[in-house]
This record gives sequence, structure tokens and C-alpha cells, in this order.
Amino acid sequence: MTTGMIPKNVLLLGSGALKIGEAGEFDYSGSQAIKALKDEGIHTILVNPNIATIQTSDDLADDVYFLPVSPYFVERIIQHQRRDSILLSFGGQTALNCGLELERSGVLKKYGVAVLGTPIQAIQNTEDRGLFVDTLAEIGVKVPRSQAVTSVQAAVEAARSIG
Repeated sequence: MTTGMIPKNVLLLGSGALKIGEAGEFDYSGSQAIKALKDEGIHTILVNPNIATIQTSDDLADDVYFLPVSPYFVERIIQHQRRDSILLSFGGQTALNCGLELERSGVLKKYGVAVLGTPIQAIQNTEDRGLFVDTLAEIGVKVPRSQAVTSVQAAVEAARSIG
């Protein structure tokens, strides 16, 4: 649900990392996103359970929730704060998974929350191996033959058919 609208307030999903030093690249990129939003006068709210991050410094986001980056908690924050937009691509796998679930369950649509930056479809195309291969094929990128499997027997059969 990416739109051309100018956001008034943005919810940013942080890295969700629970150990010091974990997911530092997302902490940095998220911190820079918060600074850029604030420079534009946009109210920012951050969800990040790790107090030992730069993102959670008291001079960055306008509001910080030290909660897990999960659909349950993020929906409650959206309900309470009435955010008009969300950024999913600054929190790594945790934020991407959360955003996909919020989209799948209809939460983003229900509250009219626009996804800024990387669109949901692009996230879906990169997270699902089958969709990823199909998307690459559509634009003419050659990929190795592959097959998704869920058991050892299926893996043996796939290896035989692929060669």
C-alpha cells in the first residue's frame, strides 16, 4: 500500500536484536532514517526492544516503545498512536516478517497505514524463494536450477532431478 502521500507521522520497526552488538547495521540505518524523518519535520515513533542501541537514544525518535517487534505489539501501537505510515526495511528480518504478517492479516489496511520505502510486494518477492526465482526470470536474470523441499526424501529426489 505504498502511496505518494506525504507522511505526518511514521512508525519505524527497529532491529529487534536482543544482544549488544547484534544487528548493528540495522541500528545504524534506522538511526539515519529517524534523523532524516525528523529533519523533514515528521513525527517518528520507534519499536525496538533493545535499550542498548543508537536508535533508542532519547534525542532521536519522538516516541520509543521498548517492545518486541511482533505483529501483536505493533498492531497495539498502531491502534494507540494512529500512525499514517510505516517503514519496514530498517529492522532486518524481524521487521520484514512483522510487516508481511501485518499486511497478510489486514492490519495495515484496517488502520490505513501506508508502507513507505520498500513495497510489500518487493519484500514478498525477496522472501519467498519461488517468487524470487520467478521475478528474476521475468527480467531475464539466469538463476541456478532449484527446488524447495521440506523433507530429506524430497531433497534426495530434487537432487536427482536437478542433477
